[in-house]
Amino acid sequence: MLNSLPVRGKMTQAPGWMLTEEYIEYIRTVRRYSPRTQEIYSSVLAEFAEHCGCVGEDTLLVQSLVPSIIRSYEVHLVEDRGLDSRTVNMHLSVLSGFCRHLMKTGVLTNNPVRTVKRPKMEKRLPVFYREDAMNDYFDRTAHAVSEENLELITGRDKVSLEVYSQRLSRLVVSILYCAGIRRSELAGLNVGSVDFGRNVLHVHGKGDKDREIPLIPSLCKEISLYLKSVAAIGLCLEAPDDPLLVTPGGARLYPVFIDRTVKNELGKNADVTGRKSPHVLRHSLATGLLNSGTDLNSIKELLGHSSLAATQVYTHNSVEKLKNVYLNAHPRAKSGGKNGD
Repeated sequence: MLNSLPVRGKMTQAPGWMLTEEYIEYIRTVRRYSPRTQEIYSSVLAEFAEHCGCVGEDTLLVQSLVPSIIRSYEVHLVEDRGLDSRTVNMHLSVLSGFCRHLMKTGVLTNNPVRTVKRPKMEKRLPVFYREDAMNDYFDRTAHAVSEENLELITGRDKVSLEVYSQRLSRLVVSILYCAGIRRSELAGLNVGSVDFGRNVLHVHGKGDKDREIPLIPSLCKEISLYLKSVAAIGLCLEAPDDPLLVTPGGARLYPVFIDRTVKNELGKNADVTGRKSPHVLRHSLATGLLNSGTDLNSIKELLGHSSLAATQVYTHNSVEKLKNVYLNAHPRAKSGGKNGD
């Protein structure tokens, strides 16, 4: 039988299981959050419990979910951990989601996080690569994915594996940039994800949602030639559920491999400036489409955003571009806007 304990002046029942573990199981099975998100949530809840001195103690954990203690945790993150406002807000969002879940299950009567003032966050524009810089990258690496280059792969000798690795690295960048998919979505692609008849890519994304992304003919050809290179080094990827992209050893790509590949590939081109990451390639596609006149709803569907608000952030880049054009072209702006000029 569950014991009773006070929660913010009212009586409720203390749970007889580990609340944090039950919540992580909930976001995994019901909310379908990604493994990485589950890991982040679990880490935040563990850190909060440790800060409150209630690790493994559900009763103490629930009693710690009050504004004063949550505020002290926020101060700890800022002053002791030195975390930025964005990360602190992420911690508070995790706690808020946890509290909402506890309200649904009758453990809490309200959400104490809502009364805690959060640190202000500076609005950051999505970073993106210039279109001309990316075009230069694709021109410079075109030889790596040519049909002639494929003839160099004759087995599992050193030269063949090196040529295969170059082809794989270029394809990783090509798909991320041309399809705008997430790193986890790239790793999850299977052979059956590519529909060569319709030139579309089937993507299984966040929230257990599927979407189709149109593929440009050149990318379809690059994928087709890549699959031939897989066979040429002695790997068999024919079943629809086989991984589409694999390491030279035949293993499905993993996050660190993808990050390292993007960094190495784009790091060779001096014109591609800034942080080298899969997500910046995704930002670059979205920004390029918006600047070319693509409507927000189409970009939203392409990127797999759950709401239009997540897509609207890219409009800020377009506004900045418009401001630069305005300041460089407007007669009054060029003259400094002085009266009488």
